[in-house]
Amino acid sequence: MGVIKLLQDLGHNAVSAKDMGKDNQNIPDERVLEYATLQERAVITFNRKDFFKLHPSNSQHDGIIACTYDPEQDRLARNIDQAVNAENGDLKQKLIRVYRPNI
Repeated sequence: MGVIKLLQDLGHNAVSAKDMGKDNQNIPDERVLEYATLQERAVITFNRKDFFKLHPSNSQHDGIIACTYDPEQDRLARNIDQAVNAENGDLKQKLIRVYRPNI
């Protein structure tokens, strides 16, 4: 099961780029963040370094959740859920980092 479905099962209003018809289009990161902001959505990304750079120059976004890749989709979804809950769901203008545990 994919992370988006798992996040939905945890009660999050999550959608993927594919769900929005925006996957595999080589859209620049700046545009991804702008689009998500217009949709009042946070971005979940594995493209951490580029979004780390975008955050200070565009802090009016609805949140960036920068993740390290975790092949355990259940664990990744739980870690994202915990990070969002730690912020009481308020991700506006925040950069949240979710790291795969060293196991």
